[in-house]
Amino acid sequence: MTEIRDPNRTGTTTPTRRTVVTAAGATAATAAALPLLGAGPARAAATADGTTGGTVFRHGVASGDPLPDGILLWTRVTPVPEALPGSGAGPDTPVRWEVAEDEAFTAVRASGTVTATAAADHTVRADVRGLRPATTYWYRFTAGTGSSAEVSPTGRTRTAPGDGAPVAGLRFGVVSCSNYEAGYFAAYRHLAARRDLDAVLHLGDYLYEYGTGQYPARPVRAHEPAHEILTLADYRARHAHYRSDPDLRALHAAHPVIAVWDDHETANDAWSGGAGNHDPATEGDWQRRRAAATRAYFEWMPVRPAAEGTVFRRLRFGSLAEVHLLDLRSFRDRQAAAGDAAVDDPDRTLTGRAQLDWLTAGLSASGARWQLIGTSVMISPVAFGSVPSYLLRPIAECLGLPSGGLAVNPDQWDGYTADRRRLLRHLHTSGIGNAVFLAGDVHMHWANAVPLEAATYPHSPAVATEFVVTSVTSDNVDDLLGVPPQTVSVVAAAAIRAANRHVSWVDLDSHGYGVLDLTHEHTQMDYYAVSSRSDPGASVRHLRSYRTAAGRPGPERVAGPVL
Repeated sequence: MTEIRDPNRTGTTTPTRRTVVTAAGATAATAAALPLLGAGPARAAATADGTTGGTVFRHGVASGDPLPDGILLWTRVTPVPEALPGSGAGPDTPVRWEVAEDEAFTAVRASGTVTATAAADHTVRADVRGLRPATTYWYRFTAGTGSSAEVSPTGRTRTAPGDGAPVAGLRFGVVSCSNYEAGYFAAYRHLAARRDLDAVLHLGDYLYEYGTGQYPARPVRAHEPAHEILTLADYRARHAHYRSDPDLRALHAAHPVIAVWDDHETANDAWSGGAGNHDPATEGDWQRRRAAATRAYFEWMPVRPAAEGTVFRRLRFGSLAEVHLLDLRSFRDRQAAAGDAAVDDPDRTLTGRAQLDWLTAGLSASGARWQLIGTSVMISPVAFGSVPSYLLRPIAECLGLPSGGLAVNPDQWDGYTADRRRLLRHLHTSGIGNAVFLAGDVHMHWANAVPLEAATYPHSPAVATEFVVTSVTSDNVDDLLGVPPQTVSVVAAAAIRAANRHVSWVDLDSHGYGVLDLTHEHTQMDYYAVSSRSDPGASVRHLRSYRTAAGRPGPERVAGPVL
């Protein structure tokens, strides 16, 4: 196991032209430019963890969805004490933003003003365009004028390489499943300290909807609000509470984040018409709840809404990679029961037909070397029938399933085999040999080949590689059993691998993250684990690394991480 030394990227290129900007409140696509704020002395109390000593920018700053010529910037202001998240209170407030090529802001390359309103929970977004590709920038916000002005923490971000431009390498942090109550976000702190990342991919379950003590049963710290969130005000307040965490603020201040949602951003085991954790009799109309969760998500996250207010979209990183981001909650049919033959029904869908057509067409049309497919749930088929019965319960709890009779996980692609078959056959028949699926959801690290036909693998070919990252904090097997990691779970891991020959490695116990490194020749996932989710100062260690070579789908273990 390798102790981590944070590498640093050095050098940026300098913009040579002024920028073209679209500035917007969180509930609108665009807004007219407002007069710039008056100049004058400002209170600037930014600290290294992304917090401020003031009261206006208490939720930090963020950036996301990098383009070759632009980036989406985000912040929230608290203009008066009563303008708490979800309150609907507080005056309209003009907020100036600046983007510079240096941290001291001596070379500002873009600026503008947007209004924070109670209607958008006083969140603001600036979709900045006209920047230079593959360039590191710094940004900040200012609220108020003259001696009453307050300056936000400084954020650091990076644009994507130009379309079709040659790119020697890319590196992404990869995370999922960050339950505030389950522990501290040390994984975010360690990713924030790195300076070699082009972006961080968050593959879902950015927050959790439960009330305090519902999940996990033994909280490390308490959610706010304390009750399960149902209304727009609730979801706004929960987003704000997560942003009270200094490690999460530091992550957003350090790197652009590329995020998709899974189920807990709304409710556990969500599908298009409801959720496992939603009771219409006591919790009201599902569509109203989903609309509230969706609105709060786009207010609080640095994510550009896609068609129909969803999160499926593409981002291109020069000639090296195209990232296809999927929404696997908005269009899916209701989950079948474990063991139900309905999982093979060709009329049931996980993606929705339009999204699957969009994905397959985009994969065929892309000229990028690597096709990265961000999917919030695992695509690799996994059978659990050979796992001893006493270990099925904690594994089922990690997967959000009933504890008995677990054979497949119907909340994953295993529950929608027709969609999976269509996608994998498209990869095979189209000769798309460099597809890599990235997933989270199951609170475990996995390295898998994705077989065309699992029953006959390896005689049936692998058509892609899948790297799955564990949870930042959410319960995994040793947490649920109350045993030391890498003890009882080793039996289950061996049984899973024996029954699933395409699974190269599974770790059922660790909390942490992944770092994905891409070159022309290979894509490598370095898996990391934090020492403890209950320790805010937890250290991190390297666990394993797996690589897939261009044109040869499937993971191969390598000795150590890319440094």
